Formats: sequence, structure tokens, C-alpha cells
Amino acid sequence: MAADTSVEILQKVLENEILQTTKVVEEHLDAEIQKLDQMDEDELECLKQRRLEALKKAQQQKQEWLSKGHGEYREVPSERDFFQEVKESKNVVCHFYRDTTFRCQIMDKHLTVLAKKHIETKFLKLNAEKSPFLCERLRIKVIPTLALLKDGKTKDYVVGFTDLGNTDDFTTETLEWRLGCADVINYSGSLMDTPFQSQKKFGTSFTKLDKKTIRGKKYDSDSDDD
Repeated sequence: MAADTSVEILQKVLENEILQTTKVVEEHLDAEIQKLDQMDEDELECLKQRRLEALKKAQQQKQEWLSKGHGEYREVPSERDFFQEVKESKNVVCHFYRDTTFRCQIMDKHLTVLAKKHIETKFLKLNAEKSPFLCERLRIKVIPTLALLKDGKTKDYVVGFTDLGNTDDFTTETLEWRLGCADVINYSGSLMDTPFQSQKKFGTSFTKLDKKTIRGKKYDSDSDDD
């Protein structure tokens, strides 16, 4: 009997919260409609022009990004080209890969999708074995590693699949969320909602490489198939 009473009380509380939320939304919409009704023709025309200018500016920005190679996942042919690519764009995701590492192919698949979706960010890949200077400078040791750069500086790393649920079957949405946590893409979801259950044990403490060093030209692989 007591359990039934508790359920009824909880149900009433939830119903009241939903009604209050609905009321707030309705009041906001009513206020917006009233504001539009009170505008004269000059004010409406001014509002229209501001919106058109914003759309025009957004389109110009999109074209600028596309002209700089955004919107596609590309390989950088050399270390020199890497520096030029990073210099041109505010946000850059660079995948340091190796041909013989299976997990690099998995990463390629997801990055190809995200490059098309997030044209505000440049998505690149670079062969680690052909880039010894960069790997030493950025302290790349595990393959695959994503270097996440902002304003020409390395801000974060995604090392192997540890931050992605530690599984080969992670989703594109999981990687998208991880890049959003580093603020190198415009992420529209909630960063507090981790895409995989196991991540909740660790919060948002991600793998860093700031204290690791390169030993010669050999790299550890995050793939068991290597």
C-alpha cells in the first residue's frame, strides 16, 4: 500500500514538472509572437536584412573552408605540407597512421564521415613512418593517434581506442563526441552524455602523451592484428 502511494506521489510530481515546463515554453512562444506582432514594416525589413546578412556570411565562411580543403578526409604528402595545412585552418584533426595497422583503417572509416559533416574542421592523415620529425615533436608513440590542433597548436590527443570505449566497434558518434570534448568541432550534443557506458567510470579524463617519448623510429600499435 505504501509503495502504491509513493508511486502516485512521484507520478503527480512528474506531471507537475511537465506542466510547468510546458507553461514556460508556451509563455516564451507567446512573447515572441507578441514581439513580432508589435513590429512595424521597417523593423520587420531590418530583421529580414540581418538574417539575410547572417546567411550570406555563413555561406561565405563555408566556401572559404571548402577552398582550404575542408569537407573531405585527405592524406598529407609530407611533413612540410602538414605545417602549411595547419597554418591555414583554425581546427585540425590529424590521424597519424601506419599501413599495416588494422585499427587505422577503422579510424579512417569514421573520419571520412566526420570530415563531410563537420566542414568547420580540417581532417587529415599522415603516415607516421614517413614523418619522423613530426612524430618526435608531437610525441606520437601509439598508432593510431589523432592529434587535435587548434590555432596551430596541439590541444589534445586521441590515443588508440582507449577514449572510444576500448573497442573496435565504437560508433562514429562516439568519436564525434570525443572530438567535441576537445572543442575541435562544433558539437551539438551534450558533452555530459557519454556515448558508451564504460566511459562513465572515468569521467572525461582522457589519455595524454605529454610525458611520453619516441624511441628510435618504432611505434607501438594499438591493434592486436599487428
